[in-house]
Amino acid sequence: MTLTPEEIDRRFGYHPADTPKRAAAHEEVRGACRDLALLLDGRLPEGREKALALTLCEQAMFWANAAIARESREKS
Repeated sequence: MTLTPEEIDRRFGYHPADTPKRAAAHEEVRGACRDLALLLDGRLPEGREKALALTLCEQAMFWANAAIARESREKS
């Protein structure tokens, strides 16, 4: 798969939360993922599976925030 320079810029560029709506969306995602991480940390036994569950929760937060940040500026 060949990426265009524009796609590379979109993927690796800085995307500030340029509206209150975007900033609120980032906060909501972080809060929800934090709440899930706290639940998992308190309920799961120590071990590889717990570590992976927490890592994937963190990863989900990153991708969700990337989706918000990279959303077309025309849509908001």
